Amino acid sequence: MTMELVYSSSLNGASFLFFELKQVLKLKRLGLSNQDIRRKIKEENLFQFNNQGRINRALPSVMKRAEVIDDTLASLILEGSVEMGKVLNLYAIMKTDLLFYEFMEEVIAEKLHNNDYLIEKKDINLFFAAKSEQSEKVASWSDINIEKLKRAYMQVLYESGMLRTRKGKELNRLIIDEQIRNHLTQIGDVRYIRAMGE
Repeated sequence: MTMELVYSSSLNGASFLFFELKQVLKLKRLGLSNQDIRRKIKEENLFQFNNQGRINRALPSVMKRAEVIDDTLASLILEGSVEMGKVLNLYAIMKTDLLFYEFMEEVIAEKLHNNDYLIEKKDINLFFAAKSEQSEKVASWSDINIEKLKRAYMQVLYESGMLRTRKGKELNRLIIDEQIRNHLTQIGDVRYIRAMGE
């Protein structure tokens, strides 16, 4: 499924949300409609958040990510290893968030291809400065919004396993399972594997 993507700062309210994606995929597998899934998650607090506002902020992103996960990938997330699931969650984030995908492609993949395992503040600052010049939308975002987004990006890198420590700067190469690589190649999404530094 192809979505028309525009630059968005939705990662601020959504971050990694791997557990939450699994909850949605389980309900989808049971044949529930998107409307029923939304209702069930809110009524039963399946995300285990302590406030409704947080559910309302996270849910649209998680639903969007679940939309780009086909049955094969859903099975790998629900039945495969945690590592496989995290790689596929990262894929779903990239596939539904154009700006984050470009960050992965232009900053992270570039570094890994050059065997440079350090991500520094200046790398992220340069990326956002360049995007502000290229896009009126990014240029219109407040400094606070952009700072939050930078933190959200680092959080995603950390939770996916690409960043060695939460506050650190050292990158890891993800180990991408053969089944994931083959399937993403087959469905024409090999660029996301490359963006992960393969």
